Amino acid sequence: MPDSLRTTAAPGTRLVSSQDTGPVGAPVTGGLAPPNAMTVDVEDYFHVQAFAAHIDRDSWGQRESRVVANTQHLLRLFDEFGVHATFFVLGWVAEREPALVKEIQARGHEVACHGYSHRLVYTQTPKEFADETRRAKNILEDLTGTPVLGYRAASYSIIRKSLWALDTLVELGFQYDSSIFPVHHDNYGIPDARREPHRLTTPRGGLIVEWPLSTAKLMGLRLPVAGGGYFRLFPYWLTRSGLASINRREGQPFIFYLHPWEVDPKQPRVNAGWLSRFRHYNNLEKCESRLRLLLGEFKFASAAKVLVGLGLVGDGSAGKVISC
Repeated sequence: MPDSLRTTAAPGTRLVSSQDTGPVGAPVTGGLAPPNAMTVDVEDYFHVQAFAAHIDRDSWGQRESRVVANTQHLLRLFDEFGVHATFFVLGWVAEREPALVKEIQARGHEVACHGYSHRLVYTQTPKEFADETRRAKNILEDLTGTPVLGYRAASYSIIRKSLWALDTLVELGFQYDSSIFPVHHDNYGIPDARREPHRLTTPRGGLIVEWPLSTAKLMGLRLPVAGGGYFRLFPYWLTRSGLASINRREGQPFIFYLHPWEVDPKQPRVNAGWLSRFRHYNNLEKCESRLRLLLGEFKFASAAKVLVGLGLVGDGSAGKVISC
């Protein structure tokens, strides 16, 4: 493994084994079985990478925005199941919808950073990335009045050639990142990266907690079961089986993600190539019903709370978010 991906375990951390796990992801007697992390990437349908070649950024402000209504729908759904989540909010959205950010926080969820403009990290210079990430973090912290601890890159675009971005995150005061997807993909991925939450040494020798997007082991392969398009593509039983195996066989929490537009099958259609349309629109009408099943079968909390429980993020630094 390259030096830039060296990791360390949290001192004194013990996760449950398959022998002492009860209900999926639930606390059990005699072990430390943390809940899993539920996360939402708060962006609108026109922000997605699949449509980047078909939607001019200059037109974003003139398009029908559905992010507030869709995010509020998820908030109500999480209330119904008693789930607190982490919302990685795009700075562009936060700047235009400050009341939405405040509502997310007021309902007990963690507010984290999704960058500002949804540009892929590896298409930016280090200065551009630092400037726009600082801008987004400042917007969110001004709105919430609390430190923003977590970051997730647009389209998981911290890949091997953009690992330098982790040093920028450390310099900006982020405590954890959830941008590395340990799979092969045409737009993202570090296939041999570690799969569980861990401390990672950055290229310049800093330390940050990395929570990679969840994958399950299947016949020697890594099956992406973290959510999003994979959640809509795979049958629910396959996703459930993969996530349960992370909890039960590996004794680890998983991290799950989705976008507000994924529970909005009536969103406007964009004229794009067949692959882009497939990735974005496939099984949108099934996403909410599957999400309800997931929320009923697994235990969830915010990413910050789970990381505090694992000893990877400190209670004091997490501030108000540890109750999420």
